[in-house]
This record gives sequence, structure tokens and C-alpha cells, in this order.
Amino acid sequence: MTGFRVSLPTRAPARGGWRRSMLGAVMGAATLLSLGAADRAAAGDITIWHNYGTEVNATALGNVVDAFSKAHPDIKVNLVNQPADNYFALLTAASIAHKAPDIAVMWTGLFAIKYAHLLADLRPLLPKEPLAEMKGLQWASEDFDLSKKLYVLPLEDQFYIGFYNKALLKKAGIDAPPRDWAELADACTKLRAAGITPLLYGSDSQALSSEFYPFYDFSYLMAGVYPVEAWTGFASGKIPWTQFDQGKAAMIVDGNWNLQQLSDKLGPDLGVFPLPYSDAPMKGVVQMPGDGLSILKSSTNKQDAATFLTFLMSGEAQQILSKTGLIPGRQGYAASNPLYVGLLALSSQGFTKYPMIDNVIQGELVDTGQRVLNAAFAGQMKVSDAMQKMQDTWNNLPADEKK
Repeated sequence: MTGFRVSLPTRAPARGGWRRSMLGAVMGAATLLSLGAADRAAAGDITIWHNYGTEVNATALGNVVDAFSKAHPDIKVNLVNQPADNYFALLTAASIAHKAPDIAVMWTGLFAIKYAHLLADLRPLLPKEPLAEMKGLQWASEDFDLSKKLYVLPLEDQFYIGFYNKALLKKAGIDAPPRDWAELADACTKLRAAGITPLLYGSDSQALSSEFYPFYDFSYLMAGVYPVEAWTGFASGKIPWTQFDQGKAAMIVDGNWNLQQLSDKLGPDLGVFPLPYSDAPMKGVVQMPGDGLSILKSSTNKQDAATFLTFLMSGEAQQILSKTGLIPGRQGYAASNPLYVGLLALSSQGFTKYPMIDNVIQGELVDTGQRVLNAAFAGQMKVSDAMQKMQDTWNNLPADEKK
């Protein structure tokens, strides 16, 4: 049975590689004038931008658009797949040039707050009953407060998670996936002795950047050290960043968006596990709706845009998301892949839910982290030097971003 070196597209970025200077955004506005897909929609038309690349989210969103078009033939939907590496700069530039789409994919967490000046409040635009059943709305709300403005409608529930090949672990004499550092070291020793690559990193279909994305691992590293209620300290400065300097593979670090693809390759040999980056057995799992859809303030067709988002919350659309391989974002709708049952059950087994750390720290820290954390993980930079770079980035943030 083969391991995890499967034919997944290389990462291109929906999480990272988005930062550009405002000058770049303004210059980008000129190029938008030639992008026909970005032209403002006519009456009865809506334009949706996403940066999902080739991942399953792109397929799922396309399937929802097809179903919506059948149900609402009077509303034409223009679905535009924008390049992910400068997606947010393009979105900013489009707003400056008055060429913004009606709906756009937006990250939750501090990203939604950062771009709130571009985004309409969804609460008065969407029906209350299905909206109340959507998961993780606090991460899409102003100040993470459910009583305040809502900027993003989550597309799905998401996990940062580990996958493992049951057959290869069994071949190396390992009965279960590792739960802590000691078990991980022991498993790696046994796998190497059996001629098996212990852990594959970087094989991912999510459109993030051309480099490895370090925040899958870093989220679990921090979950192994800090309780979830302390995580606001990463953004506020209460927890200094300098404090952190203290081919065929059996396991892979990834996100649930690749679960269906891996399941198709490995079938019953595929298993899932929280990353064991803890001295004691890991009891945290990184789970939150990491992104969703926003209506732009500049949209001249908010009514039809709201009609689309209302359809996205419908039972029909939630079932489409499930069949495509995602975890539906609305309560009461189950994921189709049986492996999701185990993931979703973790919170009832004493596991604490943690957010994706790259969604709840400032974008500048994410940008720096993509450079220095990869270097530190690869042994090309001292951990202390990498974390000092993170601290320097936080120190240079504007005061209003340090809240």
C-alpha cells in the first residue's frame, strides 16, 4: 500500500501570501480595468470572487452556484477564481477602482475585522432562523461578539489535522497514532527502521503560497503549551513572541479540505489524529470555520447577493457541500465522509477546540511567520532568531492593531 505521496496540486495560497503594500494595491487597480470578470454586474447579476484554486472548496462553491442558478434563473452568477497570492490586494484595489465584486471569499478572525471597512453587515440582510444555526459565527463578527456586526457567512467547518496511513503504521509495529512528543519520537524511530518516511510536510492542494505553510503545525505547537483562553495574548502582546524560543510517508500535516482526496487514494487505510505536539497526550483540536463569503459594501445588488447567501444556508446547499466532501457549516447537516464523524466527536471526548492561529493574529505576523517559521522548522534559522523577528513585527504594529 502506498503512503501519502499522492498527486495533489502544489500549494499556490486561501491562507497566506496576501500581503502587499497599499501602493501595490492602488497600482493593481489599473489592471482590474482590463479584467472583464471584475466588471460591475448588471441588474439581476452578481459577481463572486474566490481564491480557492483547485481545492475541493472551489468545486463545492461551483456546485452551489449551479444549483442556485437553477433555482433562480433570473439571477446570473459570475463566479471568478482569482489568483490567491495577491487576492486581498486585488480585492482592495477593486474597491478603490469601484470594480469590486458583489460577494467575495473572506477569512474569518482578524482578517474580517481588518477588511471590515469593505464589508457589509450581513445580519440585517439574512434571515435570522438559518443564520442562528450556522457554526462559528463569533469568528466572523465584529470584536468576535455575536451581538455585533457579522462580516462573513462561513462556508464550512474546518480542521487543521494530521492524517496517517494505518497500513504503514502497522507495518512498523505501531498500534495507534502518536499522542505526544515522546510517542511521536518513538513512532518516527520505528518508521525509519522499517524504511518508511515518518512524516510528509507540504503536500497540499490549498491555494496558499508556493512555500510550505507553517501555521498548521504552529497552531498545535501553541495548543500544546497555552490554554485557548490565553490565545488573545498572541495578538495583544501579553504573550511575548520571544517566549517561544524555549516519498512514502506514514503521516501528513494538512487540513480537512484534503480529506476526500486522501480518502479516495487510501480508502480504509486513512486515519485522522490531532497533531501530538505536547508533553502530555494532546487534548486540543484546531477547529473553526476559517473562511466564508462576504457581501461588499460597494455592491449595487445587495438584494440578490443576500439571496445567494440565503440559498447557501439552505438544506439543499448544505447537502451539496457535504456530498462534495466538506463539513457543512450549518448545524444539523452531517458530513458524508465517515472519517469526519471521528473528527467532530473529539470535542465530546474531552478535546478543547482551538482556533486557527493564523486567523487570530495580525496579518503582519502571519506574513513574517511564513518566512521565519519555515526557516526555523527546516533548521536554517535559530528558533530564537525566528521568534525575535516575530516579536519585532509585533512591536512595529500600529497601536490600534495591538488591541
